[in-house]
Amino acid sequence: MRRVRPRKADVGSTVTRVGLLGTAIALVLLTGCGTTNLTPVPDSMPPGAGAPLPVIDLDAPGRSAIQLSTWAKEQSDVLGISQVALEAYGYAAAVLARSRPECGIGWTTIAGIASVESRHGTYHGAKVAADGKVSPPIRGIALDGGPDVAHIPDTDQGKYDGDPVYDRAMGPFQFIPETWQHWGVDANGDGIADSDNIDDAALTAARYLCASGGDLTGAPGWQQALMTYNQSAAYMNKVRYRAAAYSVGREA
Repeated sequence: MRRVRPRKADVGSTVTRVGLLGTAIALVLLTGCGTTNLTPVPDSMPPGAGAPLPVIDLDAPGRSAIQLSTWAKEQSDVLGISQVALEAYGYAAAVLARSRPECGIGWTTIAGIASVESRHGTYHGAKVAADGKVSPPIRGIALDGGPDVAHIPDTDQGKYDGDPVYDRAMGPFQFIPETWQHWGVDANGDGIADSDNIDDAALTAARYLCASGGDLTGAPGWQQALMTYNQSAAYMNKVRYRAAAYSVGREA
């Protein structure tokens, strides 16, 4: 059964999901404090894969993503993304590389979505804790069928989004409750699939994208995946640009 999740670009206006595609790009890493990367943002579709991930133990107990701390720390300041968030994106891509190797999703695509959806879990002053928890919780507007807003009556009795009348998009990746109940997974080893945890939300988004697009290394699959995630050309273009910027070591 198709699960479409209307959400909001930069949590500002509700849209439906879309995506595009391109060729792989070589990552340009910058070193040195205060240096600005002026490398042009490629217009490739899908965006490049970005800095290669080190090999880690995906089944390590607890928050396995912490193994990417050095990798994430090296890029955090340059990309303008917190270390914890980058760990989450990298871990999600690594898990899918093992479970769905044919998908080929890059951490840059996951990061591009999180940037558009919630500014990497920092929308409206929210912060990402060391365990991946985003607080205060990020919630979208009520999906009440108003202008440019989908009409989605409550599907969870307010259990996940706190609204017993209409559904609301939730967390750093802005899932609606119905989608989360179907796809949500625990990625940080605490036994709970939590849409407000960036680890859980990133891995859930990666799984959803791979299931929707199949092979994300080519234009057709990447576009299909993003189209299913949010059926908006403007949204897709934002995700593509930001992911492409991250792929060459630039802040988006």
